[in-house]
Amino acid sequence: MIAARGRDLLTTIDGQARELSAIRFDVRADFAAATVDHIEADPPHPGLAKLDGAHAFRGFRAEVEKAIPGERESGTLRHQLLDDLPIALMLSARALRAAGLGLGVGSPQQVPVDICAGWVAGGTLLAGITEEGPPLHVGPVASDVRAADDPLAWHDFDPLGCHATRRHRRLDVWHDGETAQADCFFRDSFAGADGVETVVHEYGVRATVDPATSRVVSCEATAGPLPYPECPNALASAGRVAGISVNALRREVREGFVGPTTCTHLNDTLRSLQDVSALLGALRDDPSRPVEGPHAIRRARFDSP
Repeated sequence: MIAARGRDLLTTIDGQARELSAIRFDVRADFAAATVDHIEADPPHPGLAKLDGAHAFRGFRAEVEKAIPGERESGTLRHQLLDDLPIALMLSARALRAAGLGLGVGSPQQVPVDICAGWVAGGTLLAGITEEGPPLHVGPVASDVRAADDPLAWHDFDPLGCHATRRHRRLDVWHDGETAQADCFFRDSFAGADGVETVVHEYGVRATVDPATSRVVSCEATAGPLPYPECPNALASAGRVAGISVNALRREVREGFVGPTTCTHLNDTLRSLQDVSALLGALRDDPSRPVEGPHAIRRARFDSP
């Protein structure tokens, strides 16, 4: 099972917080068959039933577009959760690897090379790969993403259970003079048999956007814990989104950000910046919007297969 949750939270000039939208999915998936068997959603949507049985790792995002036309362009919470479902399911394979079970990657001579910074030729991962899979790096204990002085920053969620993975994602957007600022936090984590949650991947991304042109002005990524020493070599790729329209980020990153100077998980975070457009729209339409001051919107969500 995968539990997915998301929420958009508006913070006004007087520091008050107001929930704009919230959604939850409870997903029944088959890892062995790589299928998304059924999605229960609150609020419901009739198009979700068309995804029953969809293959999670081959064309799932295209199936979403057919099932719910225009959902990607809408920038909704529902689309962000659906966009992350394939990787959320793929990450659950870490439970098998931690148990010493093979992942079916084939012999070390058959695995893909140079698909990202971690899988670079001659790197730590490929040097240590076996028929069971990549070397299992155990990261540091995961800190609490919730801040004691900001109890509304995240919606409620339970501790991560044993043999489970989780993907956290946060996107804050606010106006700063003539530009808009976006700050992202991203983390994949895993809890083993002892119940201790450790970090697998963690990135921060900070971007400046021109609201007049909807183009990214600048973008920079920082690394938290990552599984292999070569992984931070992908950080510079974040700067390549400068000049791209935020409305085209999912397509541009998917098509152009490949190879050993990139990271699949960082790419997911860069692609999520497309939602900046929808969040800026929510800020613009808010009747309490001030000329200046602390007026911001936060999109926070997580999956836990």
